[in-house]
Amino acid sequence: MINQRQVVDYALQRRALLAEVRSGRVGSYEACDASPYLLRAAKFHGRAGDLPCPICRQEPLTLVSWVYGDELKHVAGSARSPEELARMAGLFAEFTVYDVEVCRACHWNHLVRSYVLGTGEPAGPRRTAGR
Repeated sequence: MINQRQVVDYALQRRALLAEVRSGRVGSYEACDASPYLLRAAKFHGRAGDLPCPICRQEPLTLVSWVYGDELKHVAGSARSPEELARMAGLFAEFTVYDVEVCRACHWNHLVRSYVLGTGEPAGPRRTAGR
């Protein structure tokens, strides 16, 4: 079981944006702006959700988890599967995960939640080239 800390849920922000789209104050083209990189990540690293897209209702949403953290180095800013997140949680002291829902049909995307994973232990002494 992964111990999530500092969880932030963006459900209210999502609900407000969907209300603006439905009322016509925001065009669906503004809300459906997933980048090609995000769409590829959804295709290869995403996991199928159980909710239909709130905009097009054509297919279920895909959830993509992005990781960021100083300790991650070249891995930071990449999409990871739940299995990889569990492995990384035991290897690194702390990193942040951002879960984004994506519709591969109409390109809707929205940040669902963010949370911190990791062992919670401070990283060991940093090594430099001189030591």
